[in-house]
Amino acid sequence: MMEYKILYPEAFPVVECSLRHGEAIKAESDAMIAMDATVDVEGKMEGGVLGGIMRRVFTGESFFLQRLVASRGAGKVLFGHPLPGGIMDVALDGSYGMIVQKGGFLAAEETVNIDSKMQGLMQGFFSQEGFFLLKLTGKGIAFLSSYGVIHVLNLEAGEEVIVDNGHLVAWPDYMNYKIEKASNGWISSVMSGECLVCRFRGPGPVLIQTRNPAGFETWIQEIVRKGGK
Repeated sequence: MMEYKILYPEAFPVVECSLRHGEAIKAESDAMIAMDATVDVEGKMEGGVLGGIMRRVFTGESFFLQRLVASRGAGKVLFGHPLPGGIMDVALDGSYGMIVQKGGFLAAEETVNIDSKMQGLMQGFFSQEGFFLLKLTGKGIAFLSSYGVIHVLNLEAGEEVIVDNGHLVAWPDYMNYKIEKASNGWISSVMSGECLVCRFRGPGPVLIQTRNPAGFETWIQEIVRKGGK
């Protein structure tokens, strides 16, 4: 198994991976912060040209991934993500996949496959993330990133939880979920400020982020708008 440490987990974390000679890790295109001189970085299209196009067009993720390989001896790599938020490691054992919202994938071992998953018609229509999400499968370590800290909601069998759509990070593909109005009526849902939420049923973990990227974007746009007057 790959050796790694998540440094400074309480604020602005980074991941330090210790790669053996010939070992590699793949990450989002702008994830690498620093690396030893024994490590090479190259662009990689996950799933070939079609896979790269689907990632870019349908999920908004990068067309290329970084492939960081210790080609001239063992070496360390530091990588992180641009938002002020958390990083969590997830160990996949090959028996299930992880569904990841847009912007939630950071890096993974080469044994982890990254594909696009289409949501159902109604789920995709109402979801802020659209019809396509990322699906991680295979066996290995994957790193997920967030805006704010990643918090895990562990649900027992039959237990339900309702999560604001903008706060979702990831969940296992065996869990059932549906998107619904936050309140009984549309007017009440809109006035509550929540509008749409996701209802998950256990068993299983739901990974959420403590801040909403869309809310942060709206705040920045408002500052820019006022500053332009």
